[in-house]
Amino acid sequence: MGQKKGFDYIIVGAGSAGCVLANRLSEDPNVSVCLIEAGKKDKSLLIRMPAGVGGLIKQENPHNWGFWTTPQTHMDNRKLYWPRGRGWGGSSSINGMIYIRGHARDYDQWRQTGLTGWGFADVLPYFRKSEGYEGGADAFHGGDGPLCVSESPLEDSLYDMFVRAGVDAGYKETKDFNGAQQEGFGPYQRTIHDGERWSASFAYLRPIENERPNLTIMSTALVSRVVFHGGKVHGVEVVAKKGAQPELIHATQEVILCAGAVQSPQILQLSGIGPAEHLRQHGVTCVYDSPNVGANLQDHLDVTVIHEMTQKASAYSKQAGLKKLAVGIKYLMSKSGPGADNFLQAGAFLKTREGLDRPAIQLHLVNAMMRDHGNYDYKKDGFTIHSCQLRPESRGTVMIGSDDPFEHPAIDPNYLATEGDRFTMRESVKMMREIAGQNALSPLRGPEALPGADVQTDDEIDAFIRTFGETIYHPVGTVAMGAQDDAPVNGELQVRGVEGLRVVDASVMPTLIGGNTNAPTIMIAEKASDMIRGIAAMPPEDVEIAA
Repeated sequence: MGQKKGFDYIIVGAGSAGCVLANRLSEDPNVSVCLIEAGKKDKSLLIRMPAGVGGLIKQENPHNWGFWTTPQTHMDNRKLYWPRGRGWGGSSSINGMIYIRGHARDYDQWRQTGLTGWGFADVLPYFRKSEGYEGGADAFHGGDGPLCVSESPLEDSLYDMFVRAGVDAGYKETKDFNGAQQEGFGPYQRTIHDGERWSASFAYLRPIENERPNLTIMSTALVSRVVFHGGKVHGVEVVAKKGAQPELIHATQEVILCAGAVQSPQILQLSGIGPAEHLRQHGVTCVYDSPNVGANLQDHLDVTVIHEMTQKASAYSKQAGLKKLAVGIKYLMSKSGPGADNFLQAGAFLKTREGLDRPAIQLHLVNAMMRDHGNYDYKKDGFTIHSCQLRPESRGTVMIGSDDPFEHPAIDPNYLATEGDRFTMRESVKMMREIAGQNALSPLRGPEALPGADVQTDDEIDAFIRTFGETIYHPVGTVAMGAQDDAPVNGELQVRGVEGLRVVDASVMPTLIGGNTNAPTIMIAEKASDMIRGIAAMPPEDVEIAA
């Protein structure tokens, strides 16, 4: 095994969290930082151009790991496709660019389990620190942070019709999903800046990649395992390609895993930290028996109601045929036009029954007919309403199937394992149909393409969800932090049972937050950077929040 020079800190994964940590830790010129990423630098026009999202989430994409789940017992034994970002920016380079923090009570719930310092008042300062909101700073938003956040212009009439349809159906309206009231219909805030996707890479890594001699970035390098000496981190093994000789990179202070909810537990298990018997079965020597590494997997299951349009007003007509070339030319010349749009400008957060203290489902309106992550091509105009259950009861696992780091782990989200989950998803279909049927949408609404007129009873809706439900890309929880001794990491995000190893990414969330997970992951990394550097936590900020 070859050995390269050592670094104070090694960060594994240049995704949302890894980019933040590379920036914040390298601010100190007296420490050396090595950022290791399995993918390539984010040079593709598809990444820069917001409309490129449709191509990035599809299968067989070099910027996408393209995972698959195991057959899902409660979903007709289907294997579900899981897009996850590969390369600088990670999933923030292929996501839908929606900026959502979740409900304040999500974080207060973490604090109530004993995770001191993780309540909403504690994390709000870090959200604000990271954010560069185009509307400027206020009690909820930051105005000069590196992550540029813009308001959706609602420039197509469909989005305004959708919001009015929601209000006509009896739901609330909200102007700011990240403000005092999350519940209701309204515009999304987006990580788009001057017509470009503003990923964690563009926000945190690109500005410093050639400016700090104490930061080394290694691309196309797979970390196969973390190496320990006497229970203390020694470094990581890096492999350039399958079958190549691994190289050891030494860490004098810490190794920080930022590989996400799929690959952080995989790396831990390959390194000997996980369920001891499972590791032994796959030829891995156990360093520390941590049964919950890879457990507690949670994800937002998504289902759609799709309508044809009566007019040529969707993304399809805007980009059909030769228009696609014109869209690309206009974008390259001015970063404007359809190429600068993610076609996800409006949505909603709604309760599915009385008595809930926060919304149970989230809606995303797409100005296109979108089925199976865009792999099913309708070739016609239409719109899609997505609904995901925000706080699933079902829990799954991510487990290695061998000691080969190039083999994808077994991903089992265990979707729809409880009646509560099935009820919420069923109700969401009924609610989407009610909203789609309002008069406000009648100028554009054509026939319902999915679920279709033959799906009406509860049993038929349940069967539809089992057949057509998909992930909406928000896996968390597989290396969950907790105050209890059996939690894989503590409230400082340090891995229990060893020294010098932390996990900083969405895998540490003990429960799913009510919304898209990119902004919370960036917040976690901002907060973790202060912990690692020994900087006192930012003072809590109390604000009034509606239910």
